[in-house]
Amino acid sequence: MSDTDFDVLIIGAGPCGLMLANELGQRGIRTMLADREETVATAPQANATQARSMEHYRRHGFAHEIRMLGLPQDHPTDVSYFTTFNGYELGRFAMPKSGGIDTYVRENAHIWNAAEMPHRIAQSLVEQTMLKNALKHPSITIAFNEELQSFKDHGDRVTATLANTKTGNEREVSAQYLFAADGPQSLTRKSLGIRYDGGDPSKRDFMGGEMLSIYIDAPTFYDEIKIPRAWMYWTFNPRRRGLLASVDGVRTFTFASQMRPGESKDSMTPDDAGRMFIEAVGKEIPFKVTGFDSWISGRALVAQKFQKGRVLMGGDAVHLFTPTGGMGYNTAVEDAVNIGWKLAAVIRGEALPRLLESYETERKPVAVRNTGFAARFADSVGLYAPSPAIEDDTPVGELARARAGAYLAEHGRNEFTIPGFSLGARYDGSALIIDDGTRSPPDQPSVYAPSAKPGGRAPHFWMDDDSSLFDNFGFEWTLLLIDARSKAAKAFEAAAAKRGVSLKVLDLTANDFARDFYEAPAALVRPDQIVAWRGDLVRESEASDVLGTALGDKVSAAAGRETDSSRLVRQDSR
Repeated sequence: MSDTDFDVLIIGAGPCGLMLANELGQRGIRTMLADREETVATAPQANATQARSMEHYRRHGFAHEIRMLGLPQDHPTDVSYFTTFNGYELGRFAMPKSGGIDTYVRENAHIWNAAEMPHRIAQSLVEQTMLKNALKHPSITIAFNEELQSFKDHGDRVTATLANTKTGNEREVSAQYLFAADGPQSLTRKSLGIRYDGGDPSKRDFMGGEMLSIYIDAPTFYDEIKIPRAWMYWTFNPRRRGLLASVDGVRTFTFASQMRPGESKDSMTPDDAGRMFIEAVGKEIPFKVTGFDSWISGRALVAQKFQKGRVLMGGDAVHLFTPTGGMGYNTAVEDAVNIGWKLAAVIRGEALPRLLESYETERKPVAVRNTGFAARFADSVGLYAPSPAIEDDTPVGELARARAGAYLAEHGRNEFTIPGFSLGARYDGSALIIDDGTRSPPDQPSVYAPSAKPGGRAPHFWMDDDSSLFDNFGFEWTLLLIDARSKAAKAFEAAAAKRGVSLKVLDLTANDFARDFYEAPAALVRPDQIVAWRGDLVRESEASDVLGTALGDKVSAAAGRETDSSRLVRQDSR
């Protein structure tokens, strides 16, 4: 291959594109990641990395690196609610500090059936870590200042024209597959004629219209505002509703507020943005606005299709969220994990190209689920209207604050303790899943019911040596042997060897937790830690059939196939 010929071309170096680069790099797939910007994000952006994303970072060996970034280890990660930051505290939802998280996740395994807990960290720091780790893989090429201009699906490969954003010079790159993670204004999605499904942004007092994110340097905030520290501070008053997220626990913050009539980013100055921040603070304090940007909240949009021919898409290019719970960023990470092992299996000849058609089948229902959960959280906080007396120093005001505090503390619990959202997405109905006829567990964002029913994330437990079950999985396929009498291990090993698939057999026959969670003699776990099959079998032919199904052999060859070999689309303007 030349330096313009790759297995996969990724457009967009956000969380989705970077995660896919790590997935493919770990598997030695020759990949180019192109992005029009100078580098990855430097502004904080999203600030909630959920448990499932942290588990994936753990698979790649950099979860601890991310855990050490963000808020200091002894900084509270509470969510607190105020009239103004200098006014009354209405309620608080307490969460654990980062420094004790290893102990906390073990002590709360009945709630968090997970190897990792969520982490409060600026998305920019996550992206920088993901970039650094992607570059460790020799098969990965990163090209910044390179913008997609056009692409053509030839049926057996894709060619794309990239333009250097500094020089204007163009070059053509060829790849077997193009994966676009190029954001909500995706050139790729628009060029393919694919639209979002979903209505206009919901109207709310907050999280329901044009929002402004303001990046704040306030070196004396903690000295000036005598309130217990938290990770996130919300304000509720008639003048300015907003949320303030601590970035470094020292002086750097992100403040978000919904635009009022007459406010617009186009006419916004740093002084205007600063006044919005001071309205929420409730008193004058020293600060500096280091930047601001606008975005639309209230959306719950999912693209009609995630794939056309050899072009696939993920992240904001196919789903737009109201960012409650950090669901957009975390859903994008899962998109990359799902398609990563499938692309590698096809490129390495372990599976037919029809395996890739399961990407949309599996991920689109999850996108609908997750955007719906996010919209419900946005309704809960954005439609809530406290009493006009909430700031009054009277018995009526005191009662109003107590009512608001009770409501908001419960909202905080529902939005910020969400193991069900993070761990509970399922791929029921996928052609890759061998259903065993048992019932699916309940699906609620704030409660997770671990289940080894095929189609969901493998239930987790801590091993006798205090390691995570997931740390003992193979990076590719894992067979969990739970009953010593089962002959499944020998059958699957023979089937995997014949197919050229990497399979690790994990002996759990002496583990009581394994029997309790998996309720079967054996279970086959996919590279993305999803249970594909559970049960028992004896013959190699049976194991070969199960493995073949999990690798897409039974996906309809015609399903979703819409290759247009003559498509050539170019931007209208640069």
